[in-house]
Amino acid sequence: MADGPVAEVLLRRLEAADGGLDSAELATELGVEHQTVVGAVKSLQALGQIIETELRSTKRWELTAEGEEIAQEGSHEARVFRSIPPEGLPQSELMRLPSGKVGFSKAMSNKWIRVDKSAADGPRVFRVVDSVEDEVQRRLQLVRGGQAEKLGEKERSELRKRKLLTEATLKTYWVSKGSAFSTSISKQETELSPEMISSGSWRDRPFKPYNFSAHGVLPDSGHLHPLLKVRSQFRQIFLEMGFTEMPTDNYIESSFWNFDALFQPQQHPARDQHDTFFLRDPAQAQQLPMDYVHRVKRTHSQGGYGSQGYKYTWKLDEARKNLLRTHTTAASARALYRLAQKKPFTPAKYFSIDRVFRNETLDATHLAEFHQIEGVVADHGLTLGHLMGVLREFFTKLGITQLRFKPAYNPYTEPSMEIFSYHQGLKKWVEVGNSGIFRPEMLLPMGLPENVSVIAWGLSLERPTMIKYGINNIRELVGHKVNLQMVYDSPLCRLDAERGPPSTQEAA
Repeated sequence: MADGPVAEVLLRRLEAADGGLDSAELATELGVEHQTVVGAVKSLQALGQIIETELRSTKRWELTAEGEEIAQEGSHEARVFRSIPPEGLPQSELMRLPSGKVGFSKAMSNKWIRVDKSAADGPRVFRVVDSVEDEVQRRLQLVRGGQAEKLGEKERSELRKRKLLTEATLKTYWVSKGSAFSTSISKQETELSPEMISSGSWRDRPFKPYNFSAHGVLPDSGHLHPLLKVRSQFRQIFLEMGFTEMPTDNYIESSFWNFDALFQPQQHPARDQHDTFFLRDPAQAQQLPMDYVHRVKRTHSQGGYGSQGYKYTWKLDEARKNLLRTHTTAASARALYRLAQKKPFTPAKYFSIDRVFRNETLDATHLAEFHQIEGVVADHGLTLGHLMGVLREFFTKLGITQLRFKPAYNPYTEPSMEIFSYHQGLKKWVEVGNSGIFRPEMLLPMGLPENVSVIAWGLSLERPTMIKYGINNIRELVGHKVNLQMVYDSPLCRLDAERGPPSTQEAA
């Protein structure tokens, strides 16, 4: 029966009814699915005040799929009992029956059968009684016939434990006559046509009212990648702490800004082609601040500013080599150099979040490109204590409160520290970043005052994103194997910030 005929029958029954009708009872009387009656009710609701409805919820007992089978075929234990002939049945053969394992256990518990382990051909199962009453089947048939109330609470509980019975909530409509009740249904117009206007027929036609609360069709749109969502949260944290974002739009960088300006010697292993992507065209950078370049050269080869340098022959051609930047610290060096040219000196706080490139072996946690988060603070007299305090505030905003610092080595920071946090899930300390104070050999050649210190720290963007979204393989986050549905479904990033004084420890 379609919605139309069902709706007409509903109206005729409602006209003759005293008070109203229950949708579930009507479905049973008409021999149709309850959902068909619900559809008819909703179509009548859309026509105005023809009917009034009240949504009601009732709980009832229903058989599971296994329960339906047992109500039809009998319980597992009864089927096992019926399958045993008078001369008995080998236990191994009985266990291969569809109901063998479950039925054998229940039949033994009911003392319907016994096992003779001394039989010549192995354990053999015999009947203990001549006949049995299948109470499980009888009870399930009562439920199927709508007489579940005849079962006791203990009996229902036992059937539920065997997953033969389940309690379901049935939502029905109580339907009564509305203020504009009528047994005849006239189709309401949904569009006003030019013909209706010209003929004037629109005056006599009923129109379906506009539903201004209806949701429109969602327009197709792009979706932010999880990396961009987490990046946005990190950026907001830096802005809240008063940092200024550095320009990081130059993926191609000269070896000078990427290495030499950071007091990293030209023979350092990180500058080898096995770790860095060098460019063939253009192979060299043409524009460098030569006064600054000469000061850097002298610091490397001869020393200065309280340092003896590296004592090697520094080569300009090596410094001009173009590469794909291996860290955003190159952008930090450029920003600090620009800061040093402003007189008088003004304290500054910078941050950057952008892509870097390294000649890595690809695996589940490493790619040849990734994102680096970096924070830099330049001011008079900054110490290791200031660095720890800023790190404490930064990581607290990330929801990381248990920190531990371990001494480390970096070519351009001294002292240097690795940052560890206690991972509650793994129950161990894990590294979350690196930090340190930029060396005077890096800062003084730029022109910064001698009493100015610069503290800095960095971490990757991919690791917290993978942890946040439960991704185990980085190739599922970045690259051609990314599932676009994952991008669509991933929720907004909300880093779980915790307030309160964090615990900080220094590792010996």
